[in-house]
Amino acid sequence: MRASSRLLTSLALIFALVAVIAGQAGRRPGVSQERTRLLNIYAARMDNSEAVITAKDVSFYDDGLEQKVQSLTRDPSPARIVLLVDNSLSLRADVPKLAQLAREFVYEIYEDDQILIVGYDEQAEIVSDWTDDSQKIEASLSGLRKRGQPFLFDALTAILEDALLPLGASHRKRAIVLIGDGLDRGSKTKFKDALAALQSADIAVYALQIPDRTGGAYRRDTPKPSVVVQKLAEETGGRILPLDDPRASAKSICDELRKHRYLLSYSSSIVSYLDARRLLVLGSEGITVRAKTVEPAK
Repeated sequence: MRASSRLLTSLALIFALVAVIAGQAGRRPGVSQERTRLLNIYAARMDNSEAVITAKDVSFYDDGLEQKVQSLTRDPSPARIVLLVDNSLSLRADVPKLAQLAREFVYEIYEDDQILIVGYDEQAEIVSDWTDDSQKIEASLSGLRKRGQPFLFDALTAILEDALLPLGASHRKRAIVLIGDGLDRGSKTKFKDALAALQSADIAVYALQIPDRTGGAYRRDTPKPSVVVQKLAEETGGRILPLDDPRASAKSICDELRKHRYLLSYSSSIVSYLDARRLLVLGSEGITVRAKTVEPAK
């Protein structure tokens, strides 16, 4: 009897242990309880009114689920803008043209904004370090050149890691202006990884798109240049601007960053942070909004 009792007790302990393990195995890891999150967005009234846009004017969806927008606050803080200039040899633009495109931003930035100019071919190199000094920027533009192949995706990663992320939370308003056609020939970084890193850091990408030197040729291992530019802009909350009027394009970008950038705060329902999630911001009638379209997996 005692042996039988001990056996039953042992079996009960084993079944209990199995139940605990099974219960833990059935839980979905990476699920976070409700918490407050922040998102940088563009918002403007179509009638060009300067009236402030509030939380009641927008709706926000995280992975298809509508979330409670706690607040929507205009962010008038200074911007940090990286001008990323394609220096590669075969680009359909000469050095004076590239310099002129970059120069327009010098005279359109707002007080306390700063610009970093980076040229890239096989390497990304600083042409002008962070400054708002127009004379320094003008003098630095002679450092633009044309040689080698465009390693765009590596350049984006280098800028993010070495120039933008170190700015920290004190500078949430960070943007990249790509001056190029979107071609990459040789980067170790995959496009999807570069894009996800920008989205994760909430960096908006704008583009002054130079005509595609490949004529739209298909490459098996990377998107077409025009698709690269489109995805970088649309999926980070930026946009593509006309190349034929660089002054107007520079003014539009600088105005947008100073006057129409908002910080959206929302309470997130239970969502997995191990999976990429689709984001969608909608404005009420008469209001245009833009934001990154994906929150990458952590």
